[in-house]
Amino acid sequence: MSHEQLGYHTKRNSTTSNNSDDDDMESRHASISYKERRREAHTQAEQKRRDAIKKGYDTLQELVPTCQQTDVSGYKLSKATVLQRSIDYIQYLQQQKKKQEEERNALRKEVIALRIMQTNYEQIVKAQQLQPGHTETPVSDEVKFSVFQTIIDQLFLTFSTVSVSNFSELSAGVFSWLEEYCKPQTLKDTVYLVLNRHHNQMRG
Repeated sequence: MSHEQLGYHTKRNSTTSNNSDDDDMESRHASISYKERRREAHTQAEQKRRDAIKKGYDTLQELVPTCQQTDVSGYKLSKATVLQRSIDYIQYLQQQKKKQEEERNALRKEVIALRIMQTNYEQIVKAQQLQPGHTETPVSDEVKFSVFQTIIDQLFLTFSTVSVSNFSELSAGVFSWLEEYCKPQTLKDTVYLVLNRHHNQMRG
C-alpha cells in the first residue's frame, strides 16, 4: 500500500473515531438532560403537593373558629392541633344539628296539638250556633282572645307537671302530657268549660 493510501485510511479511521466519540457524548448528554428533567418535574410536583396541603390547613384555620387562636405558647398551631380542633368543631356542629332537629320535631308536635284544639273549638262554637233559639251575635276580637288565653292558661297549669330538668325528661314528659291532657275529648271538655264560664260572666 502506498504512503498516500495509508494516510487516507489513517485519516478516515481518525474521522470515524471522532464521530463515534461525539455520538457517545451526545448520548450521555441527552441521558443527563432527561434525568434532570425528570428530577425537576418531580421537584415541581412535590412542591405543588406541599402547597396544596398548606393551603388546605390555612383554609381550615380560617373556617374553624377554634383554629383561629394561637397555641398557649404563643406559637402557630401545629398541623396535628389544627386537625384535632377541626374534628372537635365538626362533632360540635353535628350535635347542634341533632339538637335543632329534636326541637323542630317537638315544635311540630305542638303545632299538631294546637290544630286539634282549634278544630275542637270550632266544632263547639258551630254546635252552639246550631242550637234552637240561638241567635248569632258578633263576638269581638277581645273576647276571642280572652277565651283563647283562658284555654291556654288551663293547659299551662297541667303542663307545669312536666319535668324540664333535662331534654330527655322534657321529651318524655311532653309525650305523656299530650296523651293525658290533649286528647280530643279532654280538650273539648276544657274548651266547653271555658266557654260556659265566659258566657256566664257576660250574662252576669
